[in-house]
Amino acid sequence: KRDQVGVRIDRKRKQSVTTLLQALGMSHSDILEEFGEFESMRSTLEKDRIASQDEALIDIYRKQRPGEPPTRDAGEAMLNNLYFNAKRYDLAKVGRYKIDKKLGLEGSLSESTLRLQDIVATIKYIVALHDGVSEYTSVDDRAVRVETDDIDHFGNRRIRAVGELIQNQVRTGLSRMERVVRERMTTQDVEAITPLTLINIRPVVAAIREFFGTSQLSQFMDQNNPLSGLTHKRRLSALGPGGLSRDRAGMEVRDVHPSHYGRMCPIETPEGPNIGLIGSLATYARINPFGFVETPYRRVKDGKVTDDVVYLTADDEDRHVIAQATAELDSKGKFVDEQVLVRTHGGEPAVVPVEEVDYMDVSARQMVSVATAMIPFLEHDDANRALMGANMQRQAVPLIRSQAPYIGTGIEMRAAVDAGDVVVCSKPGVVTEVSADAIYVAADDGTTQLYRLAKFERSNQGNSYNQRVLVDEGDRVEDGQILADGPSTDNGELSLGKNLLVAFMSWEGYNYEDAIILSQRLVSDDVLTSIHIEEHEIDARETKLGPEEITRDIPNVAEEVLANLDERGIIRIGAEVTSGDILVGKVTPKGETELTSEERLLRAIFGEKAREVRDTSLKVPHGESGIVIGIREFNSEDDDELPPGVNQMVRVYIAQRRKITDGDKMAGRHGNKGVISRILPVEDMPFMEDGTPIDIILNPHGVPRRMNIGQVLEVHLGWIASQGWDATEARERGEEWALGLPDDVVKGEPGAHLASPVFDGATTEEIAGLLSATLPNRDGERLVDGAGKARLFDGRSGEPFPDPVSVGYMYMLKLHHLVEDKIHARSTGPYSMITQQPLGGKAQFGGQRFGEMEVWALEAYGAAYALQELLTIKSDDVTGRVKVYEAIVKGENIPEPGVPESFKVLIKEMRSLCLNVEALDSEGNAIEMKDTDDDVYRAAEELGIDLSRRPDASRIDEI
Repeated sequence: KRDQVGVRIDRKRKQSVTTLLQALGMSHSDILEEFGEFESMRSTLEKDRIASQDEALIDIYRKQRPGEPPTRDAGEAMLNNLYFNAKRYDLAKVGRYKIDKKLGLEGSLSESTLRLQDIVATIKYIVALHDGVSEYTSVDDRAVRVETDDIDHFGNRRIRAVGELIQNQVRTGLSRMERVVRERMTTQDVEAITPLTLINIRPVVAAIREFFGTSQLSQFMDQNNPLSGLTHKRRLSALGPGGLSRDRAGMEVRDVHPSHYGRMCPIETPEGPNIGLIGSLATYARINPFGFVETPYRRVKDGKVTDDVVYLTADDEDRHVIAQATAELDSKGKFVDEQVLVRTHGGEPAVVPVEEVDYMDVSARQMVSVATAMIPFLEHDDANRALMGANMQRQAVPLIRSQAPYIGTGIEMRAAVDAGDVVVCSKPGVVTEVSADAIYVAADDGTTQLYRLAKFERSNQGNSYNQRVLVDEGDRVEDGQILADGPSTDNGELSLGKNLLVAFMSWEGYNYEDAIILSQRLVSDDVLTSIHIEEHEIDARETKLGPEEITRDIPNVAEEVLANLDERGIIRIGAEVTSGDILVGKVTPKGETELTSEERLLRAIFGEKAREVRDTSLKVPHGESGIVIGIREFNSEDDDELPPGVNQMVRVYIAQRRKITDGDKMAGRHGNKGVISRILPVEDMPFMEDGTPIDIILNPHGVPRRMNIGQVLEVHLGWIASQGWDATEARERGEEWALGLPDDVVKGEPGAHLASPVFDGATTEEIAGLLSATLPNRDGERLVDGAGKARLFDGRSGEPFPDPVSVGYMYMLKLHHLVEDKIHARSTGPYSMITQQPLGGKAQFGGQRFGEMEVWALEAYGAAYALQELLTIKSDDVTGRVKVYEAIVKGENIPEPGVPESFKVLIKEMRSLCLNVEALDSEGNAIEMKDTDDDVYRAAEELGIDLSRRPDASRIDEI
């Protein structure tokens, strides 16, 4: 300001920077020697009237603590406490590392407080920046680049990993404990003090428990499939304590930054309000001890690429010129071209001579995350659709039988092993014994290794978690070999879906708006069938009226309803149950009225048994069914750990086999999602010239404007992999595409698996060439031509379709959005206590809200009576709905609707504002508003409905 340098100490009043420097012991001559080259510092020094260190300290103290008597000692103590006292000021290792790096200083990482040279160097940097200096040499003879900081640069953003978060939590717990210990030391007798009486560990335990129980960053693991778990563990979040809030985060924070390259995936991020705030760690990225994300590069020396791999942070990388992983190299590791495409300072692309290149990417998939790296032909997909594809792979449900994709990217096995859901051999040896749930290996070092397998366990998302043995007794196994497959893995490869024969064509308009048409074969052969396991829990508590009891003896329940319960009142394993069936019988003591003499006599004869109880059994929720596959019982008498007040707890596991059905959601790996609209009989599906019916029909309109062309290339290459190919002749003819093929891909057997890595996959020329080089079928014909099109016939008429259709194999996923979890209908259910309107949502067995806009629609059509019914007897006219039930039971006409309860609530609210509102009928007479209508009780009594007690929240209100 006015070309003078000011400083704020501890966010108080601004003062001259030269005053601070003098207070720290620098004289005028020292300041001139250090900063003499800068005009702004010279003018600041000229206008500074303070001449000595004592004056400077007093002046600073006066401005920092106005009203207190300023002295030299007080000023010195204050400055010391602010920046130079290790108990009051802590840079931490990260702070020291960043300061030294930024200002070109050398120092020990253990120096956690500021030094005079740090403050001098900081002032010098800021003054140099103001003067437009681009580079200068520091005190320690290091070149310092002067530039403004970018807050979103990954050199300035660091990861706070779980250890650091727990450390902070433990620190707060320990400081609370310290306070308690100090208090007790002052109050207790010195002679009687023991560690036990002094130290209370509760604050530390509470702090840790609070972190794991309530922190925004302590999340329930996503176990939908191995990829979702792996991605969840590699997630980067800008939210949470000490982070941003999604409401205040602007565009800049969310945007992709050049420094994200190789560190955070630019593709995989949520679509909603968290877009850009939650990301995924890139495939090869690692986190250094200071929390900065590093990415690996191969060192280049004199135009030759070495095998020396160096990890660089984002601010180190800015100083170098880096070539792409796909740059062509000769056999000696030298660049083939004289000029190569590189990334220079700030991520800008440029073409430079090979001598200027410092580093080279280690892999083409370096910049993307694991989920994104599993999308073949990613380079041909629009980024928005690739984002959906990466996210939807995490929603794929594990199927009964996994099948590896015909077209992968080469990372599938690595992802499956790193996800930890397959069993990997830890020591080489020989398999001695194999059972469904265990593998014994006699290791070469003489030890016996036992590998246990999980069988049909429930994952956090309610899917079946099952591991299957891959080895036989007597097999030789090596270190790192896969012994057993997990969910969604096939021979150790991550396999989230199925290879299905796809045709891109319209069919009677049933695939309008991305809808999908399936063949009945996928249902009957259980191709897309998955197993889901639901957990149901009930506990018996201690109540004011006595303990609840888990029992088979339930009042007013027929014996056939209890047929599947054992003598304890718990359902037997293997029983088939549907909604409403009792899983665990439980009775709860009921509030007792004054006993009659007869009841007292019964109580005296039979003891407690005659006491009134109500049925609070655990029942299968509405819309669920399946087979009971497991029961776990916990009892306080057996010293099981249970919440306070709980005597007994029972968990029942119900498994359900879900076949694919219309309404289920499916997707490919390119963001091409859709809902199944029809499942056609196999004989009605279009078929190929050899009679092979198509598995799935997709709408061709879903491709062009979405710009995810990768799916079309996948279909063509999938067909090639399924049929097998032989490009030997094309090679002999010297065709360019065939000469470029690796030697092991010149021939392929039918059903081969191909890897097309991201940004380095099969080219369109190779695919076109291979299509015409596919192996003919047994009739010597190729069903799909060189353009990837086939002649299809209508299954219903046998007539050929007028135009050729693109046909091939695509990897399709069944997503977790299953229609069975979403479909819902309400009969008689619970009502809200105040408004008496039906509750909302599937979980509450609620109704469909007929809202403001829906009312307008009926008003527009003049459907007055339909509207009146919806707003009264079908909703909250308490008297009316009981009378309607009565009329229906007796076969009489439906009576006139009454006053809705919500109208009464409105009147009550207006009366609370001292407005006496009365409802008048057509004659102008006031309508009487009864709070509890006798008619309800009269009608209910006639129908045999007991309204004397409020129903339990877990039961359906019978009104």
